[in-house]
Amino acid sequence: MFTTTFWILAIWLVINGIWTCTATTNRELMKWFGWINVVAIIAGFWVFYGVTGVAGLTGWFTAVNWINVILAITQFYFAYKKTAAQAH
Repeated sequence: MFTTTFWILAIWLVINGIWTCTATTNRELMKWFGWINVVAIIAGFWVFYGVTGVAGLTGWFTAVNWINVILAITQFYFAYKKTAAQAH
């Protein structure tokens, strides 16, 4: 379960990261991806701390989890920030 979850999260991180870097103006999808990322973060930390780890992947698993946290924060920032037009 540890290895499978790691690879699912790693693939999700790559797809999500590329999409986030290329489509920062699509606020609705940014919200969706941010909330999906929250679910991925919860699942990632739950598996990391709840299942016996694989020694070779432990550091990478931690890195993927924390990069997903940073990515989710970035997505929520771009999704929910007020633009100049909304400020008035």
